[in-house]
Amino acid sequence: MRRSQANLTILTILFFLTLSLLTKAQNKDEQAIRNILAAQTQQWNKGNIEGFMKGYWENDSLLFVGKSGAKYGYQNTLQNYKKNYPDTIAMGKLSFHILKVQQLAPDYYFVLGKWMLHRSIGNLDGHYTLLFRKMNQKWVIVTDHSS
Repeated sequence: MRRSQANLTILTILFFLTLSLLTKAQNKDEQAIRNILAAQTQQWNKGNIEGFMKGYWENDSLLFVGKSGAKYGYQNTLQNYKKNYPDTIAMGKLSFHILKVQQLAPDYYFVLGKWMLHRSIGNLDGHYTLLFRKMNQKWVIVTDHSS
């Protein structure tokens, strides 16, 4: 009887250690994603669209969905940002309000949030959903739906 209790205690301890390690890894990934969004905000607010784009997957398969529909490609996304926000007056000051960060798989996260641009020429705001993927030990946005 004592031996089975000892085995149960050891299994319980192992279970909670494993759970703790998994939670720590998830929190590390979630924090990395939050850091990317914070860095994007900082770069945008400096007027640096190229710096803002460092959060995105630099690939022709990057998907951006906006008011004009679905567009593919890192360069297309960069050019659209430059066209729609040609200067710091148009860019304004960006802020993100993250509503949800959810792990979908070990290498995928879903993010839901609200974006706000505070501008002297009129404020803008909307919502976004992002799909992050971990590639080469780095999290990047592979899909962005902003409206």
